[in-house]
Amino acid sequence: MVLIAVPKETAPGERRVALTPEIVGRLIKEGWAVRLETGAGAQAYYSDDAYRNAGADVVTRDQLFKGAQVVFTVQPLEEPDLAQLEPGTIVAGLMYPHRNPSRVQAMATGKISALAMELVPRITRAQSMDVLSSQATVAGYVAALIAARESSRFFPMLTTAAGTIRPAKVMVMGVGVAGLQAIATARRLGANVWAYDVRKAAAEQALSLGAKVIELPISAEGEGGYARELTEEEKKIQHEALAKEVGSMDAVITTAQIPGRKAPILITKDMVERMSPGAVIVDLAAESGGNCELTQPGQTLEVGGVRVVGPLNLPSALSVHASEMYAKNLYNLSKLLIKDGQLAPDWGDEILAGALLTHQGEITHAPTRALVGGA
Repeated sequence: MVLIAVPKETAPGERRVALTPEIVGRLIKEGWAVRLETGAGAQAYYSDDAYRNAGADVVTRDQLFKGAQVVFTVQPLEEPDLAQLEPGTIVAGLMYPHRNPSRVQAMATGKISALAMELVPRITRAQSMDVLSSQATVAGYVAALIAARESSRFFPMLTTAAGTIRPAKVMVMGVGVAGLQAIATARRLGANVWAYDVRKAAAEQALSLGAKVIELPISAEGEGGYARELTEEEKKIQHEALAKEVGSMDAVITTAQIPGRKAPILITKDMVERMSPGAVIVDLAAESGGNCELTQPGQTLEVGGVRVVGPLNLPSALSVHASEMYAKNLYNLSKLLIKDGQLAPDWGDEILAGALLTHQGEITHAPTRALVGGA
């Protein structure tokens, strides 16, 4: 029987858990054994008893990794935990290799097969395992709520005894999964919403949600559904066109990110200065450097009366549903790891091959290999 271990997350502010009791029950029916650390689900409001009732063992951390063949996590394991794993152990979770090359090297040295969930190919067959999409859905929703809370204005139009209040003007920059959810949520809150993305294909999706699309003579379609980096000339065109638009908004939500690289700057200091006092910017890319030039990760600044919010790990704010979605992603991945009750991953499968970060003592992901080699 193949054993999955699930640790309690230790990263500051992390409230999610890799597996929920419902998914544990499904895995056990399919022949897996599951072991969780005491309190692993507490921050997502799943009790140890709920896991025991689903058929899992609940143990202390010093017992957790003994005999485990697979480890499911949300955040990357720290190096002392990695040192406890047997060679050949499969670890699946978010890895952020560009943030900590030494941890990647430790996994390679320990001959751990690390599956970085953020590297799962964005292909049709892998949609049910797409952690970036599931967690971005949560982040986009929460971002719109933060914008409404931090704004000095109502989002919806109101007709009151004191007169009519016009709806807020909200711009969403970056129309990926997070951006689309931010648009939908801001619209539900009653705001007038504008959308901007350098990818022409994103415009139709934004329009379908009722947003007005800001179109520029730029198309930057990249691989895997992401935008490519703009040229200097394109950046100049973008800045000149967006400066006026941003200045007229009551709230701006930015979501543009490039996997493994610093987030692109979309809002410069001079653009912030054009915004009216009481306006707000919510920068979802704060963890990777920020889309706003003034963003400080984890902080809310007020610059000339404009609030610049740099939230961290927004999916944790909705730990129950974020964990449910994440656990389902891992459950679907698990089907590629086991065959006839035995651990038998096909490392040639395009999904596993795409997500594989380290394997058999090597760093298998070429961009990460180059990064670690240059560290």
